[in-house]
Formats: sequence, structure tokens, C-alpha cells
Amino acid sequence: MTDRVYPSSKPTTNGGAAVPAVATTTAATANPSNTKPQLRQPYRPQPQYHHRRHRRSNCHCNFCCCCFWSILIILALALLAAIAGAAVYILYRPHRPEFTLTSVRIAKLNLTTSSDLSTSHLTTLFNLTLSSKNPNNHLTFSYEPFALSLSSSDVQIGNGSIPAFTSGTKNSTFFRSILSTSQDLDVESVKSLRSDLRKKTGVALKLQMDTKVKVAMGKLKSKKVGIRVTCEGIKGAVPKGKSPSLASVANSKCKVDLRIKIWKWTF
Repeated sequence: MTDRVYPSSKPTTNGGAAVPAVATTTAATANPSNTKPQLRQPYRPQPQYHHRRHRRSNCHCNFCCCCFWSILIILALALLAAIAGAAVYILYRPHRPEFTLTSVRIAKLNLTTSSDLSTSHLTTLFNLTLSSKNPNNHLTFSYEPFALSLSSSDVQIGNGSIPAFTSGTKNSTFFRSILSTSQDLDVESVKSLRSDLRKKTGVALKLQMDTKVKVAMGKLKSKKVGIRVTCEGIKGAVPKGKSPSLASVANSKCKVDLRIKIWKWTF
């Protein structure tokens, strides 16, 4: 057995200098070969998921707030536009322009077919008188040139135009137009048109006018808006000889529709 020597609690002096105390250890601790070194685990930082979740939640909240305020602004603008439109309607009582077909004279309506029945040719000439009325007290209509088309059973039998004009408040404008055509027809168009020409009640005609109009209210002016005027209820007969025939327009009515174009479609 080994003896253990315990040092004194007070250090001895050697010539006035302090001698440090020396302690002896056991043989087990003195021999470092009997101890095993402790291995340190490598440091691996843990992924901080809470930061990512916090960022995602913040982004989601910001997106929701942005959508909410955008919808709120759109609704507010729509409400203001509705209020402004209602105020304008109450103050000015705007009305659509009115068109009336006064008379239609058929000077020529000939459908000829070749001897071999291979081709059919249509020649027409019409004289129209129309009127435009502005029933508003505060609105002025400025029309671009009109493009006129006359048809029977969806077969176009005449084309014409009307020059541009301005219709003032409580004003009526009368104008005349000549519609004519000279064209070859296909077999289906010939059959449909011949059946109408043989009717005793006369040929049913439809007039269609397309143009653009700008509305002025004092110093305020709108953009150009497309309109289509459709007049139906016209009955005409084929003229005999050189004298023109007068079509019946007593039951004719003209309807005015807006033509709004969105991308490739027109409504």
C-alpha cells in the first residue's frame, strides 16, 4: 500500500521565502494511461422553423390587408360613380336620340338569272328620307358619318351613307340617302329573295345604320360611343315599269342600341 502524505495547512518558510505545498496523489490518478479521453459531440445548429413560420404568417397577413383595402377602395369608387350617375340622371333626365323613317322609294329591284341558271345578278336603287330628333334639353349629339345597309331575309340588297351632323337640344334633323347595289348572288340567297319577291304583301325590308356619337353637356364631352339604329316593319313592292314604287313605312319602328366593343367582341 502507498502512504498518503497530507501537507500542513501552513506552508513552511525557507530563508524567508514561502515554499508551496506539494500534494501527492494516488497511483491511479498519477498514471494518465488508465483514464479514457472524453469525446465532444460536434455542434449542429438546429433549424429555426419558428422564424420561417413567423415570416409566412406576416406575409399572409400583409396580403390579406392589401386585398381588403383594394376591395374597399373599389367599392368606394363604384359607390361614388353610382351617386354621380344618379345625380346627373335626376338633374338632366337624359334620353336616347330618336330616328324615324319617313319614306322609302324603290326605283329599281331587279333579279336576273342567266339562261344556264349558273349565275344570278341583283340590281337595286332606293331613295330614303329619315329624321333624327334630340329630345333632351341639355344634351347635344355629334354624329359621325352613318353606314346604311338595307336587307331582305338576311340578304343585303342596298348600301349607302349619311354625312356627319350635329343634333342640338330639342332639335330635329331631316336627311336623304340613296342606297344601291349591283352584285352576284349565291344559290341560297337567290331562293330566299325570290320567295319574298313573290309575296303579295310585299317585300319585308330592314334598314340598319351604324355610327359613333359624342355627347356634350355644357363644357363636358363624352368619348365616342358606337350606336346601331335598326328600322323594321317596312313593306315594299317591286316597281312596274320606270315609275318607282312607294314602300309602306306606317308600321316601321326604329330602335337605337349602344354598340360597346370589348377586345374582339362588340355588344
